[in-house]
Formats: sequence, structure tokens, C-alpha cells
Amino acid sequence: MKLQPGREAVVRVSVATLWADPGAVRPADRPALAPHTDIPAWIAGMDADQRVGDCVLTQLLLGERVLVTALRPDGWAHVVALGQPSAKLDPHGYPGWLPTAQLAPADPAPPAGAPLVVDAAVTTLHTAPGGPAALSGVVLGTRIDPAGTPADGWQPVCVPGRPGPLWAPEADVVALPTGHPKPTEVLALAERLRDVVYVWGGLSGHGIDCSGLVHLAWRRFGVTLPRDADDQAGATTEVPLGEERPGDLYFFARPGRHIHHVGIVTAEPTTDERRMLHACYRQRRVLEEALPPERVATLVAVRRV
Repeated sequence: MKLQPGREAVVRVSVATLWADPGAVRPADRPALAPHTDIPAWIAGMDADQRVGDCVLTQLLLGERVLVTALRPDGWAHVVALGQPSAKLDPHGYPGWLPTAQLAPADPAPPAGAPLVVDAAVTTLHTAPGGPAALSGVVLGTRIDPAGTPADGWQPVCVPGRPGPLWAPEADVVALPTGHPKPTEVLALAERLRDVVYVWGGLSGHGIDCSGLVHLAWRRFGVTLPRDADDQAGATTEVPLGEERPGDLYFFARPGRHIHHVGIVTAEPTTDERRMLHACYRQRRVLEEALPPERVATLVAVRRV
């Protein structure tokens, strides 16, 4: 099968980056554009300003489904990321561009078993149990279908664009939960991403932004939240200020503006302090802190998933 507009495809690389426009990519972006992406090298090769460039929209993880809406002869595809809702941009998901070499046609056959999810910060898939590495950089929160039963501590998995299974360390993957997780479970997962560098549009443990942190933490537990902070606010339930609990969400907006930031509540509020975990644009990393006065001044909502 070939990629075709109007049909679904799946991401075949560990982490793919969705771009605002093919003409907006920079020389520093080459590792993220390759048929075998190297996201750590991409992030390491950018300076602080390049990491917050608005040419990046979001990222997609191995196996993530997209709807192909256009194909260009120069090797770019316009797609809609079906697992990243964005009501203001497209009713089907998050739209943008990525190289066609990072996609494979979607398999119409249903998966053979209950889906798995990567629970390690990063893992590598191998050609055989204990064999050579075949696909590195597969990150936390990646959903992946089993291709049989484990053997000798290794789990066979289906990988888009490959005719046979690859093998993941069994300890690095778990069954994708089916029930609603406790907010504290999601918070504990997000805490594992402390000190990850801030990357605008980032959606992995290599680099992440504020709404990406929230989206990825809940994705790990099988819950799909919108990709952007303002949409996340619209998809969650209001909580009166002062009644927030760990795992709830703080949303921030400047007067007369849309919501621009989100953080995860880490402690019940006191008379003089509120605390959150967030991907901080100013300090360019994920951190847990008490809300400074300038944050308190723009706190506009508390919401619960």
C-alpha cells in the first residue's frame, strides 16, 4: 500500500515532529527531518531561542495515527494527528506537515491483542530477544501493539512499516490501562519528567512544553486530552479556586487574552502558597515550584480531568 490523501497512516519513527510549514524548517532541524529521526541530537543542536521557535506545532509518537490530507512531490505530507484533539484548528485533530518518509500506511487489520504502552523514560526495540538494536529512542507514553507472547524477558511488538515484529524489553512496557486513573497517579508519572528541557511543541521526555506535559502524562494512562492548553481547559471540569487537589490543573491567561499556560497541581493550597509542576518557558525546563506572584496574577481557572 502507498500513502494516499484521504486515508489514514501511522508514524513509523520513534518521535516525529509536526511543522507549521515545510518552508519554516531550519538547518538545525535536520536530525528531526531524517527518515530515522534523532530527537536528542536535534534538541542538543539547538540554542535556547531555537527551542522555542514557533515553526514546531507538536510531536507524534511511534504508531500514532494521522489522516493524510495532502502529499507534495518534494516529500512532505499534510496530516491531521487524530489522537491530539484541537477543536479550534480541525475537528479531526491537530493539523500540520511532516516528511512522508516518517509515515507508513495504516494496517486495516485490527491489532492482535490488548495494546501496551511504554513505561520507561526511553527504550530501544531490537531485531530479536537480546539481538541488535533496530529502533532506538522510543519514549514514555508510546502506545504499541503486541505481536505475541513474551519470551525470556522480551516482548514482541508490531512496528509500522516493518514486516515482522521487533522486541522490547518486557520491563519497559505495560498493559495500557482501561479505567480512569487517579489524579495522583498521573502526577507521579509527570514528576518523572522533572528537569526535561522546554521545547515548544515538544511531546516527549527528550523535550516538552507545558500542554505537552499534561497531554503526555494522561496519555500514558489511556486518556486522550487535547494538545493545547486552552483546549485542555475546555475539555475538563471546573473546580472552585481553593478546592484544588494534587493532580488537578491550573490554567493561566493575561487580561483579555486566551489561556496560554497550564501546570499540574502538586499540593493542596494554603493561605499563602499554591504549588505546581509545569514545563516552564522562562526557566526552560520542567520544574515543581510555588506559584510566584506573576503567576498568581494570571491564574484564571482550576480544572479536573
